[in-house]
Amino acid sequence: MHFGSLARTVLANLTPMSSATISAPAAAGLSQLDQLKKLTVVVADTGDFETMRQFMPQDATTNPSLILQASQKPEYQHLVEKAVAEHKGGPLSGPKAAESTLDRILVLFGLEILKIVPGRVSTEVDARLSFDVEGTLAKGRKLIADYERAGISRERILIKVASTWEGIRAAEILQKEGINCNLTLLFSLVQAVACAEAKVQLISPFVGRIYDWYKKANAREYTGAEDPGVASVVSIYNYYKKHGHRTEVMGASFRNVGQITELAGCDLLTISTDLLEKLASTHEPLAKRLDAEAAQNLNVPKIPSDEKSFRFLLNEDAMATEKTAEGIRKFAADSRKLESQVLQAIG
Repeated sequence: MHFGSLARTVLANLTPMSSATISAPAAAGLSQLDQLKKLTVVVADTGDFETMRQFMPQDATTNPSLILQASQKPEYQHLVEKAVAEHKGGPLSGPKAAESTLDRILVLFGLEILKIVPGRVSTEVDARLSFDVEGTLAKGRKLIADYERAGISRERILIKVASTWEGIRAAEILQKEGINCNLTLLFSLVQAVACAEAKVQLISPFVGRIYDWYKKANAREYTGAEDPGVASVVSIYNYYKKHGHRTEVMGASFRNVGQITELAGCDLLTISTDLLEKLASTHEPLAKRLDAEAAQNLNVPKIPSDEKSFRFLLNEDAMATEKTAEGIRKFAADSRKLESQVLQAIG
């Protein structure tokens, strides 16, 4: 079967799940956020510590854009200043000093987050290394070493890497070294399958950005289970559970509460501050939508994940190709902005 036809067949078999709604937990007096926490591990998608204290998620994720936003706030300036002070007048200079300082800022934010959340924090590798296996390996090892020097066990850290072929290969090696990875900027089943075959710890499929692309391309709104971003995560979740993959699925990048509630039961969901607030202020019953046992009854053909198949199937998916590239560019741009500020500060 032609690769493009195979991918479409798999998606057709994977996505119909709305009829398999599971009974809601006892919801008397509980907000939707509290109900969701009974079905799914809730993760804070923010660099803001007060948000984490307010909503008490299990884990937290960061990325260059979130750290750039947080670093502009007066209450977090001391972390930036600490990293700068550690490098000012040191043996490194210019871009090397800025790179090392930026790494330190990421770790300092992570250390503060780990004082709040009981679980894990994701710290992202520079997006400019998205096509550099050796560079990603070196950065991942350095970040873990920095955390361990601060007394943090590597089990509490996820190294965040872009879901390019090179990123997945680097993550596969890091996983074998006991460094758990979160594969981000993931927009397609073939990326997810390659990550699972590489035995990465966790993936972050981007619901909202998929929705954005289809909304613009087709000039229409999507809601509920028909939302292409929701359908993508359902497809990946069912594929993993059917074929026994242990890689965790964490839906990310949400645009509205409906996308979140349609994925109740997913392994994890990482949610922004505004949507956490909406969930916390709503008390309607929340039903479980995804279920590992139900996935066992689906007809889910396997798809290939070798390099040639990966590159071709990803290329066949215009949305995934465009959004992966766009995401890398945006994260790289925000890293450059933060790096520029650091360069000015260290002189």
